[in-house]
Amino acid sequence: MNHERARTIALFLLRGVSGLLFLQAGGMKLFDWFGGIPPSFGGHPALFSQVWIGGVLEFYGGAAILLGLFTRPVAFLLSGEMAVAYFQFHQPSGFWPIQNHGEPAVLLCFIFLFFAAHDAGNWSLDALRRRWKENRSHGEPAS
Repeated sequence: MNHERARTIALFLLRGVSGLLFLQAGGMKLFDWFGGIPPSFGGHPALFSQVWIGGVLEFYGGAAILLGLFTRPVAFLLSGEMAVAYFQFHQPSGFWPIQNHGEPAVLLCFIFLFFAAHDAGNWSLDALRRRWKENRSHGEPAS
């Protein structure tokens, strides 16, 4: 396998897995998937509450990342959401992520920052849209 193909596959897997994990976190908050948020942590969030808005960003943003659709702006927004989540909910419980259980938030923040700076890769709806626009601008039929 050549280097470029391995890079394409790895980027696709990183994007797909991180998008799927994020989508599930949003589904737990919005649709009570996997048992929802336990009552001891507030239960199902109220409409337009901060946790509900986070769930919307996570569910729909995770789906967009999974599909590679509008990846750069969505990933930038989600990176910011994870930074806010870390500093608001995790960091007060201890300085280091290992102490405050913020490792997933930090890791997802930087994964999304990577996608915001890079792009979704060749196996994405963004790449498909880009190829379609290029073919259309050259007067060629879309493939």
